[in-house]
Amino acid sequence: MRFLHTADWHIGKKLHGYDLLEEQADAFQQILKIAKEEKVDAIVVAGDLYDRSVPSVEAIEVFNRMIVEMNLQEKFPVLAISGNHDSSTRLETGGPWFVQSDFHLNTRLDQAFEPVEMGNTQFFLLPYFEPISARLYFDNEEIRTIEHGMKEVVTAMEKKFKPDMAHVLVSHFFVAGSEKSDSETKLMVGGLDTVPLSLLESFDYVALGHLHGKNALQAENARYSGSPLKFSLSEMNQKKGVWIVDTEVDETRFEFKEITPLRDVVQIEGSFKDLTAQAFYESIDRENYLHIQLTDRAVIPNMMNQLRQIYPRVIGVERLFGREEQQKNNETKKEIKTLAPTELVDQFFSEVTGEEMTPQQQVWINDNLSALHQAERGK
Repeated sequence: MRFLHTADWHIGKKLHGYDLLEEQADAFQQILKIAKEEKVDAIVVAGDLYDRSVPSVEAIEVFNRMIVEMNLQEKFPVLAISGNHDSSTRLETGGPWFVQSDFHLNTRLDQAFEPVEMGNTQFFLLPYFEPISARLYFDNEEIRTIEHGMKEVVTAMEKKFKPDMAHVLVSHFFVAGSEKSDSETKLMVGGLDTVPLSLLESFDYVALGHLHGKNALQAENARYSGSPLKFSLSEMNQKKGVWIVDTEVDETRFEFKEITPLRDVVQIEGSFKDLTAQAFYESIDRENYLHIQLTDRAVIPNMMNQLRQIYPRVIGVERLFGREEQQKNNETKKEIKTLAPTELVDQFFSEVTGEEMTPQQQVWINDNLSALHQAERGK
């Protein structure tokens, strides 16, 4: 069968304070157009439907219109899961009757072991979960990481495999060897969210969500679709779109279909005089989201207001003079951002006490941070 793989819609997300609902609705229309042109049999959404566990009313309205058009009006079966940004409890409201229109939405771990069968393919819809969920479901106190939990999950799924069908896993996590961008929330708690690619070998295709670039992972049977929009400057050069996947029992093929943003994320450079010159600003698309690199050294009074009168969507201004010191500060900040919460605690503990944490203390930190993260997602 043929299906469209998308993910990380993040409905309701803002870009440096700018509302993206119009851009998200436009990207959805392009996705729907591709689905019709490619004559897909289903649409897969691999998590992070919303950007927040408690989305705004406006975000809910936009998402509802998308589902109505995609599923009820255009009659596309939809296979979706909750991601780490979604509230599984809130998202599952209405789930029991969604399936009556071929809208399959899994938000709990226990739902993942009953595959949805369409055409020649079994779809295993595995929502984002934390180790405690696997620990409780499998009644195994030794499960402390997502890797350990995924070993049990995959083993249980393989028992449901039908040999005459293709097997597709839809999930939302970080596969070891993938590359993140700035807009992806750091989930790692002492390595809890990392899944080895080797665990996924038994599936014909793994439709992943969580990372926002389609090239974050290059595997023969697994891909991230990436987000439909650019959510940070680090994604400026990424191509956004969806995967069209064809499954056969003995072969799986996939092709990327690009979409064009309503407003792009762009970086421009120049002096204040150049940037405010009519000849320059009329030569570019001022409706884009712009990151500006200024070459001036002098202080410019009311600079930001003057720039925004010409460029309505400025997402940042960077002065290029003193770049070496700025780069040093940025590198320090970047190093801190890449540390997992447990690593930050461990670093703080060492600086304060002059000693290393014991293995038992590290277990306590992991368990408590996981519990706090789970409680925060459930709000």
